[in-house]
Amino acid sequence: MSEATASATEYASVVRERHSVRQYDPNATISESELKEILSEASLAPSSSNTQSWRFLVFHDKELQQKLLPIANNQQQIVDSSAVVAVLADREGFKRLGQINDIAVEKGIMPREFADQFTERSIAMYGSLSKEKQTQIALVDGGLVSMQIMLSAKARGYDTVPMGGFDAARLVEEFGIPETLVPVMLIAVGKGAAPGRATARLPLEEITFWNGQGLK
Repeated sequence: MSEATASATEYASVVRERHSVRQYDPNATISESELKEILSEASLAPSSSNTQSWRFLVFHDKELQQKLLPIANNQQQIVDSSAVVAVLADREGFKRLGQINDIAVEKGIMPREFADQFTERSIAMYGSLSKEKQTQIALVDGGLVSMQIMLSAKARGYDTVPMGGFDAARLVEEFGIPETLVPVMLIAVGKGAAPGRATARLPLEEITFWNGQGLK
């Protein structure tokens, strides 16, 4: 088996074995270093102009998870999972493009002149957008990084569940989240105590349209 085939086989296994798990072993733990590895890998996700406009609020403390519980509609996985990651979209993430592009220059993957021009043009462009459009762009990026969190966790043997059922305004207020950061979702991470519920998928033929045909 070639290396490429082996990699594809491993990915096929991870992507098919990932399910939304809602029952967790409350005694299972995950180390901070493992969480950092998962989030670092997830941060390799693409983003608009490489703004990386996601931020992570990690609940890796049982007392704080208990505090989060009522905000998340008392979903038991909040406290039984090993950690919960609140994915936040930074609508002003573009303001850090200078820092990001400086790092690219230091690594030798972007010429200085191009980096400076790219930074100036991008900041001017994003800065001219409405708050609603800035938020919309950052939310898309937040969705991309969220999927990679779940796949990276599964590749390490951990289960996850993405949660949209929470009081976003209360989360912001309770944990002092700046108004420029918009909650995308909560992701519980841990060892499943029961398998995730099997789900069905629509046939590919019903969701795929080739060369603009059949969309009507």
